[in-house]
Amino acid sequence: MSRTDKTKPLWVRCAEHEHRAVHDHRRGPCDLPPRPPRKDTGTRCRWEYTWFGTRCCSGPNGRAAKKEWGEMNRARNRRDRYAARRAARRAALRAARSADREDID
Repeated sequence: MSRTDKTKPLWVRCAEHEHRAVHDHRRGPCDLPPRPPRKDTGTRCRWEYTWFGTRCCSGPNGRAAKKEWGEMNRARNRRDRYAARRAARRAALRAARSADREDID
């Protein structure tokens, strides 16, 4: 396996790069984890990369979230497709029934 940054999990990349603690004590004491966690902890205090000035988690636009967003988009598209097909079948069935009624009269 390659040893490039793109193949490493996000928490490994965060641990390897230089990071700094950013504190937000407006609503209570410090809740910063002792080191950057593997998952977002939802704490007020957080870890940031010093090189980039962004959070270690990279937020929802980072590389780690693309797979999750893709799965959600695929599911939403699938629901929309199924709903459109269902509506088309119902419309075709209604049209066929009304045509049958006209033939009987």
